[in-house]
This record gives sequence, structure tokens and C-alpha cells, in this order.
Amino acid sequence: MYIIDTHTHLYSESFDEDRTAMIERAIQEGVQKMLLPNIDVDSIEPMYTLCEQFPRNCFPMMGLHPGYINEKWEENLAIVKQHLFERENIAVGEIGMDLYWDKTFKNEQAQAFRIQIEWAKELNLPIVIHARDAFDEIFEIVDDLNDSTLSGVFHCFTGNLEQAKRIENYGGFKIGIGGVLTYKKSGLDEVVKDIPLDLLVLETDSPYLPPTPFRGKRNESAYINYVAEKLADIKGMSVDELANFTTQNAENLFKKIS
Repeated sequence: MYIIDTHTHLYSESFDEDRTAMIERAIQEGVQKMLLPNIDVDSIEPMYTLCEQFPRNCFPMMGLHPGYINEKWEENLAIVKQHLFERENIAVGEIGMDLYWDKTFKNEQAQAFRIQIEWAKELNLPIVIHARDAFDEIFEIVDDLNDSTLSGVFHCFTGNLEQAKRIENYGGFKIGIGGVLTYKKSGLDEVVKDIPLDLLVLETDSPYLPPTPFRGKRNESAYINYVAEKLADIKGMSVDELANFTTQNAENLFKKIS
């Protein structure tokens, strides 16, 4: 089986004690490619170092996560731009808006999101969108900037069917499904059953959001198989078939990993 984890923070300190073993476990479980989103200026070099260590398995993205937009956001964004334009990356991410914890820098988040979308269009790269309590704000920006050159994924989707339809209508976007799908009270299973399979890609967001039965523990890329099994059951197909579909979807979006 060949699965792509389209969103995993393998450079996280959570993996410092067993990072190589954890990646090798994932590969043995069929997770041949793991896509790494950058989050801030401090994660840049650890991310690239890991991708250099596993060049056939780990692939870097470059972006400034909305949760790290602060007083120095313009200075930090300039650093991100340098690495985005001067080094090889498969996408612009993780970018977007997060209004769950703090709305202090809401306007700055929106500005940074717009700027990074424009960079993606200039470089012909997909974007990886972080959307937490901010679908309306994100849709407003994507509505304004979307065209035939823009593509991407709404990572860690936990929205409703109406929001999924809106994403579908953009034309170039996928929907990232992770461990939340396995949570009994999430309701995401009822939404996903009506989302076309060609829109879906798999992810872990590890070390966060581990699937059942690992809730409360550290997530890792090997656990993506639990997400695949749940999604295959919802879609009424074998896990191998589901893996083939979602892998092809990921390769169609992230063209530089093919």
C-alpha cells in the first residue's frame, strides 16, 4: 500500500527522541511520502534538514502559520519569502487564519494570508490553508484571489457540507482529512460521506490530533492508516482502493512530489 501523509510536522520537538525510527515506521506501514509544512522562522532549518536526510520521503513547504503572526510578522514574513523563493519547496504553507485562541492580530493574519497567496500564484505552487474559526474570513480572501492559477488544500477540514461545496466550487482545491474523522462526536463522518472522493487527501497533522485509538498520545505518520480505514469504510471501498485514490489526488495537487 502506498499512502501520502500530506501534512505532518515531523521536525517537531515531540519527535526528538525517536524521529528516525518514527519515520522508518511510517515507511514500513506504506507511508512513502510525508509533506512537511513550515510554521515559523524557527522551524525552517529543522524542516529542511529532515528533508535532506530523507529526500525520497520528506518534502518541504514554506509559509508563516497564522498562529505565529505577531508584532514581528512583517520581519518574519520577509525571512519566509527568502526561503520560499530561493529554495526548493512543494507548496506555500502552512498559511491561513486562526481566530480560535486570539483575534489580536486578525488584520495582520489576513494581510499575511493574502501576501502568501500572491507568492504561490507567482511561483505556481499550491497553498496549504489552516482554517480555524475563520472560514468566512478565509473564503472572503480566496473569493477575491482565486483564479485558474490557484490551487491548494484546506488542511484538517472540520467544516460542514456547505463549506465543502464552496471549496469544491473553487475548482483547484482539495480537502485534507485527518484523525478527527475517527472521533465519534466530531460528526465529520456524516459530512465526508457526501464529499466526492476526488477532493479528498489524507493527513495526520502529527504530532497533533491522533486518531482513535491513540487520542491523548502523540500522533505520528504511521497512524494515517487508521484515517484511511475509517474513510474507506465510509466510502464503502477497500483500504487499498482508498489509498490509491487519495494518493493520486495528492500527487495531482503537489506536482513536485511525483
